[in-house]
Amino acid sequence: MDFLPRLLILSSILYSVCGQAPVLSVEPRTATVRQGESVSFRCQVRSGAPPVQLEWRRANNQALQDNAKVGPGGSVLTVANSRPANQGQYRCVATNSAGRSIATAALNVKYAPKVQLTPPGPLRVRMGVPVSVECRATGRPRPKMTWKRQGSTLQLVTMEANDVNTIQWPVVHPEDSGVYICQAENSEGVTEVKVDIIVEGGLGAPVASVSATEMTVVEGHTVTMACVATGSPTPVITWSKLRAPLPWKHTVVDGVLTLTSVGRQDSGQYICNATNMHGYSEAYTQMEVESPPYATCMPEQLKLQPGDAMQVQCLAHGTHPIGFEWSRIGRASLPPGAQATRDGRLFIASVKQSDSGTYKCVATNHIGSSEALVKVVIKA
Repeated sequence: MDFLPRLLILSSILYSVCGQAPVLSVEPRTATVRQGESVSFRCQVRSGAPPVQLEWRRANNQALQDNAKVGPGGSVLTVANSRPANQGQYRCVATNSAGRSIATAALNVKYAPKVQLTPPGPLRVRMGVPVSVECRATGRPRPKMTWKRQGSTLQLVTMEANDVNTIQWPVVHPEDSGVYICQAENSEGVTEVKVDIIVEGGLGAPVASVSATEMTVVEGHTVTMACVATGSPTPVITWSKLRAPLPWKHTVVDGVLTLTSVGRQDSGQYICNATNMHGYSEAYTQMEVESPPYATCMPEQLKLQPGDAMQVQCLAHGTHPIGFEWSRIGRASLPPGAQATRDGRLFIASVKQSDSGTYKCVATNHIGSSEALVKVVIKA
């Protein structure tokens, strides 16, 4: 008696399965990767009448790029060595006899800034005319753009609109000559592009230039900075230092500044000023003085009893980074249990009488090295 109802129920189940369009899901729905990384999306058919055919497409119906591959069966899409152009939405399209379904996934590709200047330079302009240079930067996340002058850390006032940062001079002067840097920065990196602006004077106004806009020298050396200037009458050249007097060991002859036995305190921006009756012009040199390390130990002598803790600190002045290395004179290695840290500390939790001796710290940077000694006496 109940055969017919059962048959109807079974027919209904078979029809609902056989007549159902695919039901899809994509994992992950959203993925964020850095440029060069790979990512995979999996399209899964939750239900629907078999057979189900899967296909991956770009959301804009464009073809998949050459670094986007679909695995066997069509369920897995892999984007290898991702690049910025891979960013966007991807669609998994499932088709069966009952219809079609679509599930989407989004890919975000982060990359370091790319910068373009318009015009690219070098720019030769006449004194008194307006000048502007546009800096356009792309990148993900959206980069922050700033302008500065080479040799100076001061951020310049600019105009920013629609991902373009513009540096402008309503009227340029000879002292505006120099190298200007547009910097774009995001979490993936920093990119800099330079433009050289040369302002050519009118009416015999001076235009100054230096032999080097940046230099790095070693402490104790002699340094020369040459400045030349065009103009009529012949400009008078003088040198100064930004926010400080010139080092007392200096001479200026024919526009050449000579500094003898420079020290770290002599680092900074040096300014050449050329002046005549028609005006003045400035050029800049940024000098950084590096020095080898000078090491000392604190304390220089240590008296302990067996079981005491020993702690000695090696300090060093000089250009960073500075590395430290400890040893014991006359021995192949430090005592068992001795710990030397990267910041120059030597530590023994519980000393023994055999730990007595002279310990040596060697401080090293890319210029040179220096050593300091500490004498350790352990008596019961």
